Amino acid sequence: MSEKNRDGKRMARERLAAERERQKSAEKRRRALIVGASVVCVLGLAAVIGVIAAHAGKDKNSASSGPVVAPSGAQGKDSLAIPVGKDGAKATLTVWEDFRCPACQAFETAYRPTLHELVDSGKLRIEYHLVTLIDGNLGGSGSRHAGNAAACAQDAGRFRDFHDVLYENQPKETDDAFSSDDKLIELAGKVDGLVTPTFEKCVRNGTHNAWVVKSNEAFQAGKFSGTPTVLLDGKNIYQDQTMTPDKLKQLVEDANKQ
Repeated sequence: MSEKNRDGKRMARERLAAERERQKSAEKRRRALIVGASVVCVLGLAAVIGVIAAHAGKDKNSASSGPVVAPSGAQGKDSLAIPVGKDGAKATLTVWEDFRCPACQAFETAYRPTLHELVDSGKLRIEYHLVTLIDGNLGGSGSRHAGNAAACAQDAGRFRDFHDVLYENQPKETDDAFSSDDKLIELAGKVDGLVTPTFEKCVRNGTHNAWVVKSNEAFQAGKFSGTPTVLLDGKNIYQDQTMTPDKLKQLVEDANKQ
C-alpha cells in the first residue's frame, strides 16, 4: 500500500472518530437540557414552602382571599381537576402542571399530538391540576394568573385550546410575563371565540385565583416530587426514563382492550 493511500485511510478514520465524538457531545448536551429543565421545576418544590412563608400577606388579597370558585365542569376531590375527554374512557391520565415550568412545556411538546389523538378517539381522559410551583420558587404570580386564565377558558369551553397556546408561548422561566392579564388576554385571542367580555372579566377579577391556590395546596399535600407529575391510572409514568409517546399510546391501547 502506498504512503498516500495509508495517509488517506488514516485521515478518514480520524474524521470518523471526530464525528462520533461530536455526536456524543451533542447527545450529552441534549440530555443535559432535558434534565436541567426537569431539575428546575423540582427544586421549586423544596423552596416553595419557605418562599411562600417569607412573602405571606404580600399578595393575599389577589390570591387566596375570597371564595374558592371552581371552573365549570371541574371534577374530582374539591373539584380541583379540569377534565379533557370522555368520562367513559378506560384510561385516565392525571397531570399536575405549572404553565411557567419548562419541563411541563417539554412534556407537552413531545406528547401533545399523541394525547390529542388518544383523547379524540375516546380512549383517554386527562385530568389537569394546576400548580404554582415556579411562583413559589422564583417569585412572581405568572403561574397563578395563567392558571386562573386557563380556568376562565374552561368556563368558556376552550380550555384545551388555550392550554396549548399558553405552552406554545411560554416565556423564559425567569420572565414573569404571565402575571400580566393583558398578555394572557392577548394570547387568548389566538383561540377562536374565547375573548369575550365575560372571559376578560374573569381574568382581570382573578375569579379562580383562590381555586388555583387550593389546587397548589393539594399538590403540596400529595408530596409529589415536581412538575410535571404525570400519572396513568395512578402510576407515575413521567419518572419512567423509557417512556415515549409510542409507549404511552400502547399502554392506553392495552387498557382499552381489557
